[in-house]
Amino acid sequence: MTVVRGLEEELTNEFEEVRPPTLRSVVSCNGPRRTSNFTFRAPQENFTIDDFELGPVLGVGSFSKVVRVKKKDTGNVYALKIMDKDFITKQHKVSHVKQERIVLDQLNHPGIVQLLFTFQDSNSLYMAFEACEGGELFDQITRKGRIFEDEARFYIAEIIDVLEYLHGIGLIHRDIKPENLLLTANGHVKVADFGSVKVTEGTRILLPPLAASETTGSFEGTAAYVPPEVLNTSTTTIANDHWALGCTLYQMLSGTSPFQDSSEWLMFKKIKSRDIKFPVYFSDEAIDLIDNLLDSTGESKKSNSDVALFKTSASGFGSNTTPSLEFHSVLLASVDSFDSRWQEFLEPGESIVLASKLKKLRLLTSKKVQLILTNKPRLFYVNPSKSMENMKIIWSDNPNGISVQVLNPSHFKVCTPMKLSSFEDKKQLAWHWKRAIEGLANH
Repeated sequence: MTVVRGLEEELTNEFEEVRPPTLRSVVSCNGPRRTSNFTFRAPQENFTIDDFELGPVLGVGSFSKVVRVKKKDTGNVYALKIMDKDFITKQHKVSHVKQERIVLDQLNHPGIVQLLFTFQDSNSLYMAFEACEGGELFDQITRKGRIFEDEARFYIAEIIDVLEYLHGIGLIHRDIKPENLLLTANGHVKVADFGSVKVTEGTRILLPPLAASETTGSFEGTAAYVPPEVLNTSTTTIANDHWALGCTLYQMLSGTSPFQDSSEWLMFKKIKSRDIKFPVYFSDEAIDLIDNLLDSTGESKKSNSDVALFKTSASGFGSNTTPSLEFHSVLLASVDSFDSRWQEFLEPGESIVLASKLKKLRLLTSKKVQLILTNKPRLFYVNPSKSMENMKIIWSDNPNGISVQVLNPSHFKVCTPMKLSSFEDKKQLAWHWKRAIEGLANH
């Protein structure tokens, strides 16, 4: 066990002025217990990034990215979360990072990704997690198109079990979604990303005295999965996690989020009115469970006893068979990506990784194009007329010459040294494009 006196020693003076440690725990009359002395289960190590072999990028956030790494001396594989210190400081996210580190260190559940150790350098903070070789649940949904109820039941029961644990110790995750649900090599769920976690009054989790308390109605999480209560600035409750779980189950079974639309404004409008349509192939049991989880009144979901009801309901459809996982070196191509349709644009030995019809946005206008990503790698778009003269290459070969900025699920920008190209995807697969492009760039 490594004793770290306050988190200031780990985040250094760049973040906070170091304060003398104290053994006194502070119990606020309006919030959780706070203390200035922590014994971390996951130690702060004196490693450097050069101690690791860097693999593919597993995920990208607003101020961090997760990379698969291998420790050079041991061969052990980890998922390494790399956080930019400068951005964290400028965006006033110091308390969020502190809180995530301390909360993760105190969690003990087989369905939560385990923090193993941390280290830092002058530019970055690093958190090393157990590697979940099954990838994200989001990728399984994308590769399979949708998940059948036999498999969805298995996933949903494991997620509910984790939520029951979190709510029982006074935590609200606030960002349950397929991208934050990782899978082990055996197909079991591991809940990840506690950057938005809300610590409630009466929790058994200790927090540092310098971690700022946000208002309980603050907007946290991902737009497509937030409940009406958050949009109406109501108090955050465990019902927020239940709503996100309902959206996630719907996405498992259909392949799309329940309130998907062309803009966040239209999506929020649907969420507020609970405008949801169920596909005809949903079973009555699945509809009932989703309907209960998306209970907009929220009153029946504010106690932990109702989680047990959801767990019982989850057993009412499908089987309890561990789902089979589909593994690929890169994300699979979409339905309209078959090479034969675009063969004239490909070089010998080149194959399509991802392709879809998108809108290319200009300053005042837009046009429909076919955006194509290949294994060479190359990224280009063509006019739907499929004329070779209309082919425009955005990126080719140079791994350091491209990045992707996601503005919302349907809007992303491809940035190269020479050009900035904006696209709109009505299928809301902006993050899908980002992972595919940057995955090849870092391969």
